[in-house]
Amino acid sequence: MNYENIISTSQNAITTIAINRPSKLNALNKATIEELHDAFKTANNDASVKVIIITGVGEKAFVAGADISEFANFNVENGGKLAAKGQELLFDFVQNLSTPVIAAVNGFALGGGLELAMAAHFRIASDNAKMGLPEVSLGVIPGYGGTQRLPQLIGKGRAMEMIMTAGMIDANTAKDYGLVNHVVSQEELIPLAEKIASKIMRNSSVAISKAITAVNANYVDGVNGYKTEIEQFGNCFGTEDFKEGTTAFLEKRKAEFPGK
Repeated sequence: MNYENIISTSQNAITTIAINRPSKLNALNKATIEELHDAFKTANNDASVKVIIITGVGEKAFVAGADISEFANFNVENGGKLAAKGQELLFDFVQNLSTPVIAAVNGFALGGGLELAMAAHFRIASDNAKMGLPEVSLGVIPGYGGTQRLPQLIGKGRAMEMIMTAGMIDANTAKDYGLVNHVVSQEELIPLAEKIASKIMRNSSVAISKAITAVNANYVDGVNGYKTEIEQFGNCFGTEDFKEGTTAFLEKRKAEFPGK
C-alpha cells in the first residue's frame, strides 16, 4: 500500500516502518495514526514478518509530538474521543501486537512520540535523542498512555518529575532510567535494531507472542499475570514450535521454526 505520511518496507523478515513527515518533525496527526495502524496490522498479519522496527525519517526526530493544530479548538468531549481513538488505533494496538516491535528512537521523541516509543516492546536510541512529555506546558496531560507507561518503565517518582516539569532527558539519562536499552550513534541505530531483530528471529515466533501476552498481563488491572503465564506456558506444549524446539535440542541441532 502507498502511504502519504509513512514508509513501510520489508526485507529479511523485518518490516521497518518510518514516519515520514520531516518538515513537521514527524508529528503525529490523525492521518498518520491511521496509516501507522494499517502498516502495523499488515506486518503483524504477514506470516513472513518476524520483527517490526518503528523509527522516524531524517536526523532530527523520531516523532516530535502530536500535531497540535488538529486539536487546539477541541472541547471536553472531543478531547476524550481523541485520546480513546488514538490509544485504540495505535498505542494499545502496538503494545499488544504478537510480533515484536522495536522502537529505534532517532532525535526528538516528545509527547505522542515518546508514547509511541513506550508502546513498543522495547526501545533503543541514538546518542542525539531527546525524550519528554511536555503536555502540561500546553495545559493538557499525556493522553496516549504516557501517564501509565512512563511510571511502569522508569518508576513513579522519575515519571512524575518528567511529566510535571515538561522537561526533556537525553539518551544516556534515558538508558540510566531504563527507558531505553541501548544508546549508539545515529549511523549505528538501524543496524543495531536489525542485529537485535536477527537474534529474536532465531527463536520461536509462537513462543515470543505468548511471552508478550504474559508480560503485558502484569500491567492490566485485575489480571493475574502469573495465571496468564501459566496458561500461555501450557499452551506452548500444543504447538509445532515446541515439538521442533525440544526435538532439535535433544538431537543437538539448530531448531528450524515454522512461521508465526
